Amino acid sequence: MIQSLRNLFRNPDKARRIARVPDGERWYVIGDIHGRLDLLEALQAAIEDDDAKAGAADTTVVFLGDLVDRGPDSAGVIKLARKWGKKRKVRYLAGNHEEMFLDSFKDKETLRHFLRHGGRETVLSYGVKKKEYNRMQLEEVQKAMQQVVPAKDREFLESFEEIIVVGDYVLAHAGINPKRAVDDQKRKDLLWIRDRFLAHEEPLSHVVVHGHTIFEEVEDNGNRVGIDTGAFRTGRLTALVLEGDSRRTIQAAQAEDGSITTS
Repeated sequence: MIQSLRNLFRNPDKARRIARVPDGERWYVIGDIHGRLDLLEALQAAIEDDDAKAGAADTTVVFLGDLVDRGPDSAGVIKLARKWGKKRKVRYLAGNHEEMFLDSFKDKETLRHFLRHGGRETVLSYGVKKKEYNRMQLEEVQKAMQQVVPAKDREFLESFEEIIVVGDYVLAHAGINPKRAVDDQKRKDLLWIRDRFLAHEEPLSHVVVHGHTIFEEVEDNGNRVGIDTGAFRTGRLTALVLEGDSRRTIQAAQAEDGSITTS
C-alpha cells in the first residue's frame, strides 16, 4: 500500500506549495542509498509494481545521489543502478560521496577523507578483505581501488548529472544556492550545500527535491522536499513519486527481525 506523503511530513500543518510536473509524466525520485542494496532491491520491485498499476505514463526514475559509502554493498548498488538504466528511463544525479569516491583514485587527501566517511565500506564491497585492508597504508588502499573497481563503474559514476529541472521542480542532491538562479548553480553547492539552503525560508522559483541531509521522516517545507531518510542508519529508503500536482512516497523499510517491507 502506498502511504500518502502528507502523513510523513515533519511539518504537516504548513501549507504545501502546489507544484506540477508536465502532464503525462511520472517521476520516481530515490533518496540516498549509501550501499543498502537490500533496500534498493525491495524499492525497485515496489516502483516497478506501482508504475505498472498506476497506468500509462512517460515514466522516469531518478537516483538523487549518494549511492555509495557507509552501507555494506556499494558495488552492488552501482551494478543494479546501471542495469536498471538499460531496461527503462533512469537518470542519475551526482552526490558528494560519488565525487569523493572518484577523486580518491588520484588525490590522497581526498582518499583519507573518503575512507573516514564511509569509503572503507565501499572498498570492502569490491572484494578487498578486511584483514588485508587493515594492514594497508593509504597508498596501498589507493592502488587496491585502482585494481578492483571496474573502469565501467568509474565511467558510470562520472556520467552523473548535477541538476534536473522538471516542471515546477528542481532535483539536486544537496539542494541549491538560494541566492543564485536555477540555471546559474555551482556544482559544489548542488553536491554539498546544507545550512544556507536548509535555513532559507523565502520563496524559491522551484520546489527543490533533495537528499544529503538525513531527516527521520520526509520533510516538506513548501520550497523543498528532503527525502534522505537515512537508509544506512535507519533502514528506511524513500522514493518520492511526482505526477501532475500530486506527491506521494514509496518506502522500503527493514524490520527488527531483518525482513524488508515496502509501503
